[in-house]
Amino acid sequence: MLRAAAAAAAVFPSRFAAAPAVAAVEEVRSPLLRVLGALRGGRVSTLGRRARFCSNSAGSDSEAAAAEAKAEDAVAAEGEADGKASSAIVPTVLRPEDCLSVIALPLPHRPLFPGFYMPIYVKDQKLLQALVENRKRSIPYAGAFLVKDEEGTDPNIVTSSDSDKSIDDLKGKELLQRLNEVGTLAQITSIQGDQVVLLGHRRLKITEMVQEDPLTVKVDHLKEKPYDKDDDVIKATSFEVISTLREVLKASSLWKDHVQTYTQHMGDFNYPRLADFGAAISGANKFLCQEVLEELDVYKRLKLTLELVKKEMEISKLQQSIAKAIEEKISGDQRRYLLNEQLKAIKKELGLETDDKTALSAKFRERIEAKKEKCPAHVLQVIEEELTKLQLLEASSSEFNVTRNYLDWLTVLPWGNYSDENFDVHHAQQILDEDHYGLSDVKERILEFIAVGKLRGTSQGKIICLSGPPGVGKTSIGRSIARALNRKFYRFSVGGLADVAEIKGHRRTYVGAMPGKMVQCLKSVGTANPLVLIDEIDKLGRGHSGDPASALLELLDPEQNVNFLDHYLDVPIDLSKVLFVCTANVIEMIPNPLLDRMEIIAIAGYITDEKMHIARDYLEKNTREACGIKPEQAEVTDAALLALIESYCREAGVRNLQKQIEKIYRKIALQLVRQGVSNEPTQEAAIVTASEEPNGGDSANKLKDETMEDPATENAAMTNADTASKEASELDLLNRTVDHDVHPAETPKEAVLTDSALSTDKLCTPEGNKDMEGAKEESADKAVEKVVIDSSNLGDYVGKPVFQAERIYEQTPVGVVMGLAWTAMGGSTLYIETTKVEEGDGKGALVMTGQLGDVMKESAQIAHTVGRAILLDKEPENLFFANSKVHLHVPAGSTPKDGPSAGCTMITSMLSLAMGKPVKKDLAMTGEVTLTGRILPIGGVKEKTIAARRSAVKTIVFPAANKRDFDELAPNVKEGLEVHFVDTYNEIFDIAFQSETQTETS
Repeated sequence: MLRAAAAAAAVFPSRFAAAPAVAAVEEVRSPLLRVLGALRGGRVSTLGRRARFCSNSAGSDSEAAAAEAKAEDAVAAEGEADGKASSAIVPTVLRPEDCLSVIALPLPHRPLFPGFYMPIYVKDQKLLQALVENRKRSIPYAGAFLVKDEEGTDPNIVTSSDSDKSIDDLKGKELLQRLNEVGTLAQITSIQGDQVVLLGHRRLKITEMVQEDPLTVKVDHLKEKPYDKDDDVIKATSFEVISTLREVLKASSLWKDHVQTYTQHMGDFNYPRLADFGAAISGANKFLCQEVLEELDVYKRLKLTLELVKKEMEISKLQQSIAKAIEEKISGDQRRYLLNEQLKAIKKELGLETDDKTALSAKFRERIEAKKEKCPAHVLQVIEEELTKLQLLEASSSEFNVTRNYLDWLTVLPWGNYSDENFDVHHAQQILDEDHYGLSDVKERILEFIAVGKLRGTSQGKIICLSGPPGVGKTSIGRSIARALNRKFYRFSVGGLADVAEIKGHRRTYVGAMPGKMVQCLKSVGTANPLVLIDEIDKLGRGHSGDPASALLELLDPEQNVNFLDHYLDVPIDLSKVLFVCTANVIEMIPNPLLDRMEIIAIAGYITDEKMHIARDYLEKNTREACGIKPEQAEVTDAALLALIESYCREAGVRNLQKQIEKIYRKIALQLVRQGVSNEPTQEAAIVTASEEPNGGDSANKLKDETMEDPATENAAMTNADTASKEASELDLLNRTVDHDVHPAETPKEAVLTDSALSTDKLCTPEGNKDMEGAKEESADKAVEKVVIDSSNLGDYVGKPVFQAERIYEQTPVGVVMGLAWTAMGGSTLYIETTKVEEGDGKGALVMTGQLGDVMKESAQIAHTVGRAILLDKEPENLFFANSKVHLHVPAGSTPKDGPSAGCTMITSMLSLAMGKPVKKDLAMTGEVTLTGRILPIGGVKEKTIAARRSAVKTIVFPAANKRDFDELAPNVKEGLEVHFVDTYNEIFDIAFQSETQTETS
């Protein structure tokens, strides 16, 4: 509608020219005109020559020219109810009121109101020709009627133009049925092609059809019903319409032009015209506008118009709010950007701040200036090139960010910055002994490395690989080495790593590119000679992004890492001064090329004595402090620790032992808190204040006097004073708790106390049958019980034992021999049992059970063959193997077993069964046997020796090739053992079955 009005103004410029105003008396005559005139900031002039106005879209410039050409022949509208006459009269033209039959023109979108222009398109050529001929005959009028919607359609839903096409195809009665009866008499002002511009004059009603093609109908001219101009209701309604129109017209200057052009054409506003004007400029539904057009009662028409303009006002407010919100958002961003730019300009003018690129360049140059002398020449050249490139790039470009990040990494690395190393061997020995017990071979290797560095004055980076079962302290050894050497420490785990870019870095062209772990390490530690711990190197993954194990070859090769090339930095980095320490559980999982670049240091694990020292000197002490328990409040005896190690924590490491000790001290902490103990220093003041109260003052002072002589018991006394002030219900609960904590094997009213405990703490256990005051005094007189963990009550804290005794037989029966095995948890003893299934001529056979692997199955077959040969040599008349079906079993069938060290044990078991002789008491053996009876070397000598000691074995048989491994063991491991080193099985036969024969021992 707005576009239509603007276009109409463009089409008919000459009609909108202001005419001379009539007398002031004429203006005063219409109060409505004055009100609406105030809306547009001036007075409405009654024009002698009326202007034409269109409420819908108008034609093009050519149409405007045609309209201007036809305007001279147009007839001015006739006077309205007030009797005003047109100033230009052409007598030869037919007057509107004389038109009793007109051609019916269908209006598809909106009805035409009197005083408004409307262009329509006529596609029916016959109808268009009839309109042209009528104009030539000075009958420039037609009837404009709104088209009804088809039945069953929703007028509020917008559809395609198929309905317009169907209307053009309708003729005669079918078209008449689709038209509303009430329409508007329209003057045909211009015809340009198939566009016809109509000007509404007055209301019409169809009475009957005169002609079908083109549709011509007889019409009656409708007039408004009589109404009282002075009726208050009509006045009030009209004023409300005017007030609403005032609000609507404020929003758009185009609608203000509606008022001006309408009054120029129709004259002064009266009530009916006001209603028509409001309905015409509203954007309401076409059927609501048709309802206004059909209404002849002026009051009802005003009410309908008021509803439409009210809705128009709401739409206008919504439009304004939407526009305001969008404008605020856009203007806010623009304002912020403008202020930022102005701020930058002001700071730049004042010299307070340079632009981003200059500041960045200055920052990077300042970083590299301090390292310029130590930085390699090729790195300085790359930095200068990138700084020059940074100045030429736009700050908003993506390449600018890439270059900035690249320079950030290049300038932050510690080029040539080395930390001062400490080559004091005695200092290193002290630190290693502080942090770890045992591990003499590992410590010796570290001290050798430090000694070489002392003699050379510098330490070249080496690659050490610590291999051993979990929990033996491989990672913590790396930390101790870094502390002993005064090097920075950096750890990263490669367990499960499947992306080569984590090691070698990404290319800079990728989004989110980052350097590899080593570059990140150098940035983090700030020195070029840190100690880098690469954890779990035997658990490297292999994904679609390449093989990380192969990527580590360059990093860990002392000959190549002098010029290590990271994909992101793309400049060589010297890593030769970095000390690499790797950890692995199983070195067989490490690829051979990578393993070849490392120096392997095996950590077999800890024996029971070493675990006892570690638990007493390290684990228990740290755990007690972490739980906030004082030494005088709890004690774990050596017997308890020994039982914990033997029955709960047999693995090679001490991590599980630490967990069990933590479990014990957590339960001790809960037990102490239930007894009212609090070691918080902030509670002392509150306890002293409470002791001064009348109810508990005597007992508290008494306790204070008794304990002040010994300063070590001062805190305990304060705690007991606080306990004495509790209520009787709490004392009863305390009594039950203390009784519950006493082990059932002990007398319930006696405490498990040591001499030191008796001298410092007293038991707070009030008896249940005493009264409240007596209970308080009794609890105050006694100190809190010291919790003692012994082997007898250890199960109350850590549950039932996990491991039972590995030694099943005190004296192994016939056909049973104890072997020694290596496991991931350390060493263990393993019984091999053989029995006869059936006997008969030629029924010699072997059956194996116990979930054995392929290697052990082959060992059993070899043992069967070798045992048969040895029996034939020792007892030629014994045909046991030829006529007996033998069943060999290794207990614990749910555990998979495999390995090449059970051959001699299997042969001994079979021979024991064949000869009916048990083997020597307290004997264990290990070794692989060939078909000729030779004994091959085995692995895990230390673990197997420890397992033998744990099972109280006195005699061990090892292959002769393992004598060197046994000699390297600590004296406390070898103590009390009779070890035989053999080359052939015949020597084992003499040891196992001829106990009186003395053989050479170690």
